[in-house]
Amino acid sequence: MRLLLIRHGQTPGNVLGQLDTAFPGPGLTELGERQAAALPGSLANEDITAIYASTLVRTQLTAAPLARVRGLEAIVLHGLQEIEAGALEKRTDHESHHRYMSTVFDWTDGKLDVRMPGAGDGHEFFARYDAAIAKVAAAGDETVVVVSHGAAIRCWAGRRAMDVGREFAATHQLQNTGIVALEGDPEMGWRLLHWDQSPVGGLALADRTVEDPTGDAVE
Repeated sequence: MRLLLIRHGQTPGNVLGQLDTAFPGPGLTELGERQAAALPGSLANEDITAIYASTLVRTQLTAAPLARVRGLEAIVLHGLQEIEAGALEKRTDHESHHRYMSTVFDWTDGKLDVRMPGAGDGHEFFARYDAAIAKVAAAGDETVVVVSHGAAIRCWAGRRAMDVGREFAATHQLQNTGIVALEGDPEMGWRLLHWDQSPVGGLALADRTVEDPTGDAVE
C-alpha cells in the first residue's frame, strides 16, 4: 500500500502562529485555498483510489479539490485529527510552541508516558492514529491520500516508519500541503518513500513570513 500523508492547507491560525488544535477548527486562508487547488495537478501521476480527511474542517477543505477532480468522496475519519494542545491551545509564544513540539517528539522517541499539558499522552495518540490508519489499510486500496495535520503526521511517521525516527522528523519541515509518502501496511511496517517539506505547488505557495509551530524544524 502507498500511503500519502498530506498536511492541510494554510489556516488563519497558521498565519498567527497559534497552536490551534480544537474541533472543528478554522477554514483555509486564500493561500491555503490555492495550496489545496494545486493538489490535483501535483498528484496527477498518482493512481489514487481513496481519499481520507480528519474531523477538522481544514483537512476536508484541502481534500475537496482533489476529491472533485478524481470523482471520489473524501471520507472523514476520526483519529486523524491534530494532537490536542490542551492547556497550550491558542498560544503563540515560542516557549509554548517548543513545549508542545518537544512533547510530540518525545512520543516519537518512545516516551509515551509523557503527557501534553492539560491533554493526553503518547499512548492515547498512537492508539487513535494507528486505529485510523488500520481502517484505511483494511479497505484494500493500493494508493491512498490521507489529509491530516503537521504534528500528527510528523510524530506518527517518525515512529512508525522504520527508517525515520525522532531526529529526522524533528529537523525536517512539513509545510502546508507537504507530503510524507510511505509504503507498507500496519502488519509488515512502513518504509519512507519521500518527505516533501514544501507545499505541493512549490515554493511559490509557501509563506516564509510566519512562525509555523507544527510545521517548522525543531532543533
